[in-house]
Amino acid sequence: MADVTRADRTPTRDVVIVEAVRSPLGKRGGGLSTSHSVDVLGTVQKALFDRSGVDPLEVGQVVGGCVGQVGMQSMNVTRTAWLTAGLPLDVPATTVDAQCGSSQQATNLAYALVASGTVDVAVSCGVELMSQVRFGATRPRDPDSGSPINRNYFEHFEFTSQFEGSERIADLWGITREDCDAFGAMSQSRAARAWDEDRFGTQIVPIDVPVLDENGEATGETSRVERDEGLRETTLESLAGLKPTGRPDGAHTAGTSSQISDGAGAVLLMTADKAAELGVTPIARIVDTCVVGSDPELMLTGPIGATQKLLADNSMTIDDIDVIEINEAFASVVLAWEKELAPDMERVNPNGGAIALGHPLGGTGSILITKAVHELQRTGAGHAIVTMCCGGGLGTGTLLQRL
Repeated sequence: MADVTRADRTPTRDVVIVEAVRSPLGKRGGGLSTSHSVDVLGTVQKALFDRSGVDPLEVGQVVGGCVGQVGMQSMNVTRTAWLTAGLPLDVPATTVDAQCGSSQQATNLAYALVASGTVDVAVSCGVELMSQVRFGATRPRDPDSGSPINRNYFEHFEFTSQFEGSERIADLWGITREDCDAFGAMSQSRAARAWDEDRFGTQIVPIDVPVLDENGEATGETSRVERDEGLRETTLESLAGLKPTGRPDGAHTAGTSSQISDGAGAVLLMTADKAAELGVTPIARIVDTCVVGSDPELMLTGPIGATQKLLADNSMTIDDIDVIEINEAFASVVLAWEKELAPDMERVNPNGGAIALGHPLGGTGSILITKAVHELQRTGAGHAIVTMCCGGGLGTGTLLQRL
């Protein structure tokens, strides 16, 4: 059998993004914490059609991402959100779990559905309401439903946490506490500038949430959340005073790690021909996607391999990429990636990342894609890469081109 080249694998159907939106990112216990996951996700799903004018019945499939698929996020939260928003029951939906990269992988899968000819129009999305579905909620202690790994796993790999993985990355790439603090301060500074200059205005969907009384009961009133809540006054001096989180003498603190957050994002994809037929103007083209495996003991190095693969498969260099959104799970993730890829860091997370804005796990991938396509439009730049590290050792990647 002849070798398959990259050109042989290129889909014949151009896949374009015609709308991409996100909620504000709420801090733990903040503005979105009184809401329900299906309401937050359903609001951004519906906004795609309110803004684009596309009939939601045109959608062939919805693919969503979520990590904490328990409680209010169980039973296919993507489908429940769609129905809760009053969107057509005829449209099917699926929820996937690729850990932190869930909604980026959902976008990549939706892209594949459209590129392959399975559907002409798809929605990708993701949600996480971490204030209510806590980190680790999928591993209940009572009743004990078993561990996600067993002794057979240990024959191949050590089981490490993301906190430990981030510290091992810092060790291997020679990244210091001071390096991480400087990066954390930069993330906050860039996010504050983005809000001051209204750079997120085209992508944010305000969320109406119930007001609760002192007993936690709904009053019947609502309040509106319109702004990311993770931003805080940050200096190198204030960061230097924080205690390490991963190890007693570790490189990371709460100020240089992603924040526990609430939020959702959604993306409307279709073929270029379908967009022309419907009379809608695409804002970006999805050039390529990937998901790669990485060392599960280091856990968080996947963006290195994902970026390298996208560049190699498309005969590009890092200098060809104008905007890069890489999830700031921990500062060392981005700093190690920087050492391997040598990008112009002015192009990397230009409007701040998860350290400043937050990281609602399964929602973050669709949120980063939303940020990237709107930044391409704002600046008139050509190409963007979105990439994320994922628990268990994965890296997701999406290559975008402005239209």
